[in-house]
Parts: sequence; structure tokens; C-alpha cells
Amino acid sequence: GREAARASAPRRPAPRAAGRQTPEPRLLAVDGLDVWVARKRVKNVSLRVRPAAGGPRVEVSAPARTSDALVRAFVREKRAWIDAQVSALADSPRLRAAEATPEEVAQWKAVVSACVPALVEAWEPLMGVRAGKLTYRNMTSRWGSCQPATGRICINVRLALYPPECLEYVVVHELCHLLEHGHGPRFRALMDHFMPDWRARRDKLR
Repeated sequence: GREAARASAPRRPAPRAAGRQTPEPRLLAVDGLDVWVARKRVKNVSLRVRPAAGGPRVEVSAPARTSDALVRAFVREKRAWIDAQVSALADSPRLRAAEATPEEVAQWKAVVSACVPALVEAWEPLMGVRAGKLTYRNMTSRWGSCQPATGRICINVRLALYPPECLEYVVVHELCHLLEHGHGPRFRALMDHFMPDWRARRDKLR
């Protein structure tokens, strides 16, 4: 028998789409519940409930090829957990902060800026430190910040929404950074020394 030698031409890679972007989240109704679905380069379907203007927002991240039916089944399976999270958020300062008007933020700043200087003055001699300039901001990701080189301390005005002991905890936390820059064992030991119940206070901010 005669065999013909065949040479296969090398395949050229398919051109990539220029500037391909992740699609915007899409609204999906599941048993009367609004769910925002984002299809991404992820391996598993995941879920979170976060504060947003207008009320708690349910968000699902799913692999690109995940069907709406599978997302609906996943949400239904987690519905009890979702309802509990929505209920907790509806009464939380986090949601109030997300929906705040500029006037409300100004009120928080007035309260916090009236309380912090006295707290700093009380704690400085106890800790052997001296703070620099005190500033106040409406921050979403941190309760305070400290620049050890200058002593400048910034406090989140949203602390006006929490019990007074939380504000005092954040003040001491930032003053402690004048003694220890990081959050390692020495920092925790200093916090244990100056404010033994600091962990319980911190937990009220979560």
C-alpha cells in the first residue's frame, strides 16, 4: 500500500479581543430578591451581602459559563443566611453610613472632633506620647490612621455612630502607633497593657 505523507500547517493562535473587560454585574430576580450577578474568571460561585445606598445589596460572583438556573439554585440554598445578613445590616451603623447625607456626615464630624482632643489629652501622659495634628475624615475602609514621623492622627467620623468606648479604642490604637509602627506582637502587648479590653471594643466595630 502506498502512504501519502501529509504535512499539517501550523495553526495560528486566534487573535485576542482587544481590551476585553469583565461584563458589568447583571440584575437577577430570585423569588422576589434582587441579586447582582457578576460573571468573572473565578472557579466557584460565591455570595456576599454588603451595605449600599438604598439598602443591603446581594452580590454573586460566578464563573463565566454559569447558568442563571444554577445561580438561582445557589441563592435559594443560601436564602436563610442571606435573610439573616440583610436583617443584621438593616439595623447596623454600616448601612446608615452608606446612606448618609452630607449634613449627617458634618454632624458626625462635629461630635467626633469635640470628643477626640480630650481623649488624646487624657491618654498622652499615660502612654508617654505626644500626638501631632488631629484630623477627621469620612472613611470607608479604616477607623483611623497615624503618621509616626509627624504624629499626625486621622480619625474616622463614622465612629459617631458607635458606642463611645469604640472611639476611645481607636484613639488609643493610633496613639500606640507612636510607640510601635506595625501591628505585630509588640503592638498587641502595648494595647494589652494600656487597654486590656481592646479586643472587645474592636469587635463592636465589625
